[in-house]
Amino acid sequence: MTDQRELAARFLAHHRGERPLLLPNPWDAGSARVLASLGFEALATTSSGHAATLGRLDGEVSRTEAIQHAAAIAGAVTVPVSADLENGFAAEPAGVAATIEAALGAGLAGCSIEDWSGEEIYPLELAAERVAAAAAAAHAGSVHLVLTARAENHVHDRDDLDDTIARLQAFEAAGADVLYPTGLTALEDIRRVVSSVTAPVNILVRPGSPSVAELAAAGVARISIGGAFAFASFAALVDAANEFREQGTYSFLAQAAAGSAAVHAAFS
Repeated sequence: MTDQRELAARFLAHHRGERPLLLPNPWDAGSARVLASLGFEALATTSSGHAATLGRLDGEVSRTEAIQHAAAIAGAVTVPVSADLENGFAAEPAGVAATIEAALGAGLAGCSIEDWSGEEIYPLELAAERVAAAAAAAHAGSVHLVLTARAENHVHDRDDLDDTIARLQAFEAAGADVLYPTGLTALEDIRRVVSSVTAPVNILVRPGSPSVAELAAAGVARISIGGAFAFASFAALVDAANEFREQGTYSFLAQAAAGSAAVHAAFS
């Protein structure tokens, strides 16, 4: 098995490459193996995709479940894996640090925490203290767990770019390795964020997002897709099921054959 220290170091180095790190988000071990087989250099879990596999909505997974899920994905592939750990499953800094320690024990190369409690955006001072506690835990041992700090303003109806930048700057000062202004889609805003910090910046793909080439030109270091692949698979399931139930035809079998071939190629 690839050494965890090597995986974490490799993951961090991918953020300083000549092109952005494309970071897809598998929702289980099988999808992780398929994505790794396609040549992606690293993977990250998706809290919404994981919750959907359990018949739940995002935010309804426990810390224990999230860590076990991330460990299963990390154990299924030989590329670095980062975990979406939501708000660290705790409000206070000590609880966030305990979550990061659990992430280290799961064999991960990185993880992310956000400044959204599930009900509100944490005050800036507390949000920075939480990142500082997470960074101290992530970087205390021989494994430099790559810590991504997420500013969630723009997915919770707080379109205050100045506040987002202030948060990201505070998170960088607190020790975050990667900064993640979730929800930004305007290229001008993304450029402003990148120019306001020195740590690598991750952008989440959303409807209306710039292309990979445009994000690369703006200086973005990492591009992720969240639960998009997981929900695209659910949409394909709905389409196939509706055709079977309503039309009594089977055009989905061609796509199923392609999926089967991909699985056999990845798993053999």
